[in-house]
Amino acid sequence: MPTTDPRPRRDTRGIVDPAELLARVRFRRHVPAPELRPYLEHYWLIDWELPEPYASRLVPHPSVNVVFQRYGPLGAPATAASTSAEVSGVGLGLFTQKLTDTGRVCGVQFRPGGFRPFAPAWPVSAWTGRRVPLGEVFPDDGGTDPLAAVLSPDEDHARVAALDAFLLAHGPAPDPAAEQAMELVDLIRSDHTVRKVSRLAAASGLSARSLQRLFAGHVGVGPKWVILRYRIHEALERAEAAGVPDWAELAVELGYSDQAHLVRDFTATIGVPPTAYARAVSVPWPTVRT
Repeated sequence: MPTTDPRPRRDTRGIVDPAELLARVRFRRHVPAPELRPYLEHYWLIDWELPEPYASRLVPHPSVNVVFQRYGPLGAPATAASTSAEVSGVGLGLFTQKLTDTGRVCGVQFRPGGFRPFAPAWPVSAWTGRRVPLGEVFPDDGGTDPLAAVLSPDEDHARVAALDAFLLAHGPAPDPAAEQAMELVDLIRSDHTVRKVSRLAAASGLSARSLQRLFAGHVGVGPKWVILRYRIHEALERAEAAGVPDWAELAVELGYSDQAHLVRDFTATIGVPPTAYARAVSVPWPTVRT
């Protein structure tokens, strides 16, 4: 089982132009109950009250999210039209969400590989690139309405308690393969020498075919995709740091064949070349609140 830190991550990796987002919304992360920590990255809470529309953008992690959301005045009665809950599978492209007026989102970010123990009937690849109503994955058991329980409280601790209660009612089921998948994704994320699937196969003792099956069933995307996605996250973070990155040096560090390959991947994912992005986000971003 991967080691777990009782504190949520404080980085903004994957968020496009984090300074812009954090200047417009209240964004916090919280840790789940101890029994859930091996499977979850964190809970993430966002509240906003905007004078004009704003589009947030994200390069998704190889993670499944469960998202409870409410749009419209927070003091108004909740209606089916203004509230929803969904399971969001691993996003394959740039994710854009338009925020207007007032709203609230309470999300669960699972560790890559950590979702299957809560929904063992399906491979995680069944949700990849999809956003499906919560009830399709977690049928209503006649208990407390999780949508109201999560979104109604103003206090963070009450929302966190409601998220804990919802997840603990649905698992986690023991799953050694999920533990292995989480460990291998952690290895990709932390060890920059793992640049190829063959290197990961050697480290895991699995064949490339077995790795593909494990990742399809428990992560939702293949190991090569995970390696490439974490490369882009690293490039984003470097572009947002003070100073001008040495793109040729970074390309070598991330395992690209050359700088042009890094530029192509970055541009295809973000929509602009890395040099243009670095100029646009030169303002330092504040620390994420917890």
